[in-house]
Amino acid sequence: MLDRLLERYDPEVFSVGERTARVRIVGASEEPVDVVLSGDAAPRTEAAAGRADAVLQADAATWARLADDAAGGLDAFRRGRLRVRRDLHLGIGFLAATSGGAGLRFAGVPTREGTLSTVQAGTGEPVLLLHGLGATKASMLTSVAALGRGFRAIAVDLPGFGDSDKPLRGAYDAAFFARGIVALLDALELDRAHVVGNSMGGRVALEVGLTAPERVGRLGLLAPSLAWLRDRPWAPLLRYVPPQLGAIQPAPRALVERIVHQAIGDDGSPWTAAGMDEFLRSYLTPAGRVAFYAAARNIYLEEPHGPDGFWTRLPGLSVPALFVWGRRDTLVPLAFADHVRRALPDAEHLVLDCGHVPQLERPRETHAALARFLGSPVR
Repeated sequence: MLDRLLERYDPEVFSVGERTARVRIVGASEEPVDVVLSGDAAPRTEAAAGRADAVLQADAATWARLADDAAGGLDAFRRGRLRVRRDLHLGIGFLAATSGGAGLRFAGVPTREGTLSTVQAGTGEPVLLLHGLGATKASMLTSVAALGRGFRAIAVDLPGFGDSDKPLRGAYDAAFFARGIVALLDALELDRAHVVGNSMGGRVALEVGLTAPERVGRLGLLAPSLAWLRDRPWAPLLRYVPPQLGAIQPAPRALVERIVHQAIGDDGSPWTAAGMDEFLRSYLTPAGRVAFYAAARNIYLEEPHGPDGFWTRLPGLSVPALFVWGRRDTLVPLAFADHVRRALPDAEHLVLDCGHVPQLERPRETHAALARFLGSPVR
């Protein structure tokens, strides 16, 4: 069955570039097998050895179905029948490349702000999908799959995250990320696109709408990060701490992994496990740590009021917006909705019984609402 998958492998759908990568396949045969990907060469199999870059694990029946169903990989992952660990970009990219060209398409897009890693599906009106702090485009894969049925859905690793370029001296504030999104639109030759963002990605989407409204159709804001309204006691000190110190990693990898697992928890979901892997994959590099600390610092330090304050500027948003809130969200409490209603009385709101990541916790309701708001029902 693995031979049938490899026969369909298309490097134009997904390529590892000039590096060599090992994808370990577990469960398709009695012993694990490594698929070795190198440039545009045909993939080859070897006995499993050493540490693989990505691990794909499923039972034999699931692998048999994947061999017969070219487009079933992402669905098997979503349903928990297939687990992808260590590098979700590589693992899902491998599945996409064995799907005969159907479904997901991966590409690194050179822009004037650096190369940005993207995954997309579908045709029609473009929708850009932006992830939150510490996440990657992997957190938007369900949205790519759902919205790709009616739109050209494009998820991107923001600068500094995932597989996109990570400039050590990047500002990593909302304006910096917004410039990257406009540069991506230019590189893709898109005059306008809808923009959907979760958490920090929602704040970036708002910044694009505020600074380049002519490039935006509509905004979908999933538990967006918003400027703090309560006291920020650490702000005076934090302003003098350069995020470049994050390039130094005094803690060993095992300790960092343990802290992240304790902070996030493990609910058994393949998305949670893969999300932790994606965070660690960036965080355990010097440039990735700098980007994470700088972005987190800027979220905390953003001024709520004053001439350039977020809440001062927000009423000037002219782009139609849908806000999706989680009733159990502890990071962006539902109380923020009242402040948004006062600033944007024409905006739409949806409250779901979930936490901070509606597209993963309540995917059906979230994507149906987004598709309706953006103008095309999900089929």
